[in-house]
Amino acid sequence: MSCWDTLQAYGLRSIGIGERRLPRDEFTLCEQFTLIGSGMIWNIYFGLLALCAGFFLATAVALGKSSANPWLRKPSEWFIFVFRGSPLFIQFFFAYFFFLQLKAPMPVFDVFTAAWAGALVVLFFNTSAYSGEIFHGALQSIPKGEVEAADAYGLSGWSRFRRVIWPTMLRLAWPSYTNEAIFLFHATTLVFFSAFPVRGQRGDALYYANYFADKTFNPFIPYPILAFYFILLTLLVIGLFGLVNRRLNRHLPDGARKRLRLRPNLIR
Repeated sequence: MSCWDTLQAYGLRSIGIGERRLPRDEFTLCEQFTLIGSGMIWNIYFGLLALCAGFFLATAVALGKSSANPWLRKPSEWFIFVFRGSPLFIQFFFAYFFFLQLKAPMPVFDVFTAAWAGALVVLFFNTSAYSGEIFHGALQSIPKGEVEAADAYGLSGWSRFRRVIWPTMLRLAWPSYTNEAIFLFHATTLVFFSAFPVRGQRGDALYYANYFADKTFNPFIPYPILAFYFILLTLLVIGLFGLVNRRLNRHLPDGARKRLRLRPNLIR
């Protein structure tokens, strides 16, 4: 089988399109690149949807934690504490067990026992908690002069939040939020590695890398391929978030603009 045939057969296998059976022997480099790359579709799916949806919940949580009303502040604080204070791997495990228990009395929860829905919910809440804490710190760092200037111009309520507070919060939080986005995409490798089952051998990039490592007894080919794909994904995230960062800081002089800096996160 040529490399082009391999690409046609396995390029979309992770989502059920193409060859149903995985290669059994004589694994070629093209097969490993193709299948691991196919699994990246799931990693991008989980990361992208959780990040987009979590952005809005994170903003609400940050505002709730900054509120003087204890009925808003306390639930926000506990939400952040629970999801930041427990390992993501354990959150996947308990979520899958929870959805299994609810499936019998309420069949509507059956869909959440599948990774595409259940794991997405976990990642959504997890990134919302981390991002909410980042946004809360940015809210606390907004210069009082900017808020007072908004008051002087007669802005208040939603208008002040939309024109002054929210853009300034994003500008201050964006470098840290970029790191959170990168770590979230990396954390998607835990989905099928934890409690959620792989159905029909349609898993993510780490699943296929493990498959080749187990079959060949040589992890030094599939795992570097996996790392290569995630490095490309990381560079893409940095590039896209860098464009947004420049947009948020476009009104500042060149010397005052914050540049994105990556800070390694040793544990999630």
